[in-house]
Amino acid sequence: AFSPPSINMTKATTQPVRLYTRGVVTSYKRSIANVYHNQSIISLEGVQTKKDTEFYLGKRVAYIYRAKREVNGSKIRCIWGRIMRPHGNIGAVRAKFARNLPPKSLGAPVRVMLFPSRV
Repeated sequence: AFSPPSINMTKATTQPVRLYTRGVVTSYKRSIANVYHNQSIISLEGVQTKKDTEFYLGKRVAYIYRAKREVNGSKIRCIWGRIMRPHGNIGAVRAKFARNLPPKSLGAPVRVMLFPSRV
């Protein structure tokens, strides 16, 4: 009878796979006098030009934050949004969220999901 060689079958210790790109909420869309809270400007990690932003158009964005009161057993909440269009020439994008982002979110990290795919 065949007996396979004895190999130490241990699970490989690898880092978990991150299925999103990091971004930072930079500002709201604005002019000199007016601020438009319904659109947020987001800087994406590793994106430096307007051409690089084309891949991210239409992708979902999650702003995750902690609240004081617990709901459904969790204090962590999320506001979902979608990347609409580029903003400027240095790789920033404009995103629209289901509810306008609070002022506390300025400078905070967001997760840019790699779906839906347009490839």
